[in-house]
Amino acid sequence: MSSEAKTTAEYIQHHLTNLTYGQHTDGSWGFAHSAAEAAQMGFWSLNVDSMVWSIFLGLVFCVLFRTAAVNATAGVPGGLQNFVEMVVEFIEETTQSIFQHKNDLIAPLALTIFVWVFLMNAMDLLPVDWIPELASLAGVSHMKVVPSTDPNITMSMALSVFVLIIYYSIKCKGGMGFLKELTLHPFPSVFAIPVNFVLEFVSLIAKPLSLGLRLFGNMYAGEMIFILIALMFGGGIVFFVFGGALQWVWAVFHVLVITLQAFIFSVLTIVYLAQAHDADEH
Repeated sequence: MSSEAKTTAEYIQHHLTNLTYGQHTDGSWGFAHSAAEAAQMGFWSLNVDSMVWSIFLGLVFCVLFRTAAVNATAGVPGGLQNFVEMVVEFIEETTQSIFQHKNDLIAPLALTIFVWVFLMNAMDLLPVDWIPELASLAGVSHMKVVPSTDPNITMSMALSVFVLIIYYSIKCKGGMGFLKELTLHPFPSVFAIPVNFVLEFVSLIAKPLSLGLRLFGNMYAGEMIFILIALMFGGGIVFFVFGGALQWVWAVFHVLVITLQAFIFSVLTIVYLAQAHDADEH
């Protein structure tokens, strides 16, 4: 545990609290020192740690793939080139099997989402106390290092995809075609327009919610399990050994979880955009 003075509840709460910047109740601006204080800052507060880590991991993704592209060779490829080619081919094949339309944006978008979400999820494999303890030594009160456990990050990505869904729905089907899709399906009757609109609108809104909340929920649960396992290391030698074994087992299993969640987000993005392009979906 990061501090012997912390109770179990305080330890858990500390690890689940973001480094939040916003306006205090007295009108001043600054960082929150507790979850309650962060909640009082309202909508315009900013989770600085989530933003910093997500941007940093996005840059890591760009640097790694650009390095592989610049140093690519037709001869015997190195390890990085092999890995990048494998990921690119996998996403390209997945996209081609789902997306049957002509759009050069979809495959790169799916690749970016898959790798970026995977990197954010992979931060969950770091021991829960390492980076927060280093941040504490530097005077930073809170530090969550897994951006995908912050609904602000996952829903921002989901809403970005949702904007593309609306854009391509209108572009490919026309404004009137998109309106008809919302009002004349599944029941092709003028009298059923209110019912159709409710059903289709709920289906439409469910797309970003399914993207963002699924990723957030799974990663938040995984982080919570790592925190609970970490509590065992302060319970004596027996719990220390048992906790170490549990942490190793859960980390191995979690590699599958973080990869699967990144893949699901990427594939659902392709599926939803394919539906947006399909004028004959219904």
